[in-house]
Amino acid sequence: MHHSYTAIAKLFHWGMALVIAGLITLGFVMTDMSLSPEKLQYYAWHKWAGVSVFMLAWLRLAWRVRNPPPAYPSTMSPWLQRFAHLGHAALYGLMLVIPLSGWLLSSAKGVPTVWFGVLPLPDLLEKNKELGHLLHEVHESLNVCLLLLLSGHVAAALKHHWMDRDDILKRMLPSHNTPKDKA
Repeated sequence: MHHSYTAIAKLFHWGMALVIAGLITLGFVMTDMSLSPEKLQYYAWHKWAGVSVFMLAWLRLAWRVRNPPPAYPSTMSPWLQRFAHLGHAALYGLMLVIPLSGWLLSSAKGVPTVWFGVLPLPDLLEKNKELGHLLHEVHESLNVCLLLLLSGHVAAALKHHWMDRDDILKRMLPSHNTPKDKA
């Protein structure tokens, strides 16, 4: 039995954490900017990264199905384990739904999504100003949910490390491998 996540799972976790942190930061910065070429470039980058997160989330889910995570410590109560599973499911769901809501938002506003400036993606909706405004609110609300879930995720990892003194955090760290993981 493995006591640590696979190197690929760790790469997905930390790589996507960095991209999502960048997306959230860029989202806050660009929405407060006045219209300019720089703002439009930031929106393009935001959309490129969002589409990438959407595709990486599917790859990450496929990896997780084929490479199940290590079991929770036996010291975790069954209800806490279920709560942790629910939190992880919500995070995966948001990694799929948030980029999709952004794509729908762009479609409804009549702004094409062109991945990395070379691959035009089809519009998912007809242009509709009112729907575009609604989807903007949905996109922002989903991101608030993501921020709250991520805060809880980090707080839980730190609680496990500092208070429970188990290996929940350590087994996701890039440098952590147990002897059984090296086989």
